[in-house]
Amino acid sequence: MADVRFDGKVAIVTGAGGGLGRQHALELARRGAKVVVNDLGGSVDGSGGSSEAALKVVEEIKALGGEAIANGSSVTDDAGVARMAKDAMDHWGRIDILIANAGVLRDKSFSKMEMSDFDFVLDVHLMGTVKCAKAVWEIMRTQNYGRIVVTTSSSGLYGNFGQTNYGAAKLGIIGFMNTLKLEGQKNNIHVNAIAPVAATRMTENLMPPEILKRLAPEYVTPGVVYLCSEEAPTGTILTAGAGAFAVARIYETEGVYLGEGGLSVEEVRDNWSKIADEAGQKAYFAGGEQSQKFFRKMSGG
Repeated sequence: MADVRFDGKVAIVTGAGGGLGRQHALELARRGAKVVVNDLGGSVDGSGGSSEAALKVVEEIKALGGEAIANGSSVTDDAGVARMAKDAMDHWGRIDILIANAGVLRDKSFSKMEMSDFDFVLDVHLMGTVKCAKAVWEIMRTQNYGRIVVTTSSSGLYGNFGQTNYGAAKLGIIGFMNTLKLEGQKNNIHVNAIAPVAATRMTENLMPPEILKRLAPEYVTPGVVYLCSEEAPTGTILTAGAGAFAVARIYETEGVYLGEGGLSVEEVRDNWSKIADEAGQKAYFAGGEQSQKFFRKMSGG
């Protein structure tokens, strides 16, 4: 089979000044894409800002013979996000790919967390993803082509102590993706998610050096770049780390119909093993499939 190429394609990668975003931007450029390297240049908690990191990645891409421009907008800033999309359109006249990678951490147990830390993390991860997608959406619809990759986390899919803010944002992104994939189908816009395990500024203090070396960001990037390709699925959560890849899904059990007459709490309790039985469980592509199951059960199916 032919190599995956992006000649003539234009990509925006947020948070691309280092770590995962940098690797995504470099690999897209190696394969022919023109890249907007977005990075606020702030610290892990979102404070500060500098365009230096983004400019360095642009120089790396140019050294590879590729084309790139830097953008220092915060993904939380409406005007800055609009300018990021405008920069791409002014330079190259189209936007084919968005990788929403920018993120921050403000970890604390819920009892010690200030609401300002909760709001800020949701603003960057969830609303930052939404705002960037909104900025490119009509462009992709007009083109009848687009690939969007959002970034989720095991903290959102499964939970992680001290990350109620981060986990809520990361699972919220999945809810956003699940509807966006449906709205993009008729215009050939595919929307997928990556749940990476990688050594970045966010994880460097959490694991020993020998483990971090095996979790290099470049071991995640091939999966992300595949999700940017013409052959990409849609609505998929790809998990990746250390060269391992898997797909995460939300399953719903078949359950049991208990009827409507005289339904009680005790009936739910007494039938819990049937309600939770994994046999026949399914991963739905759209919410209406759940409703169809309930209608079927109401009809005796």
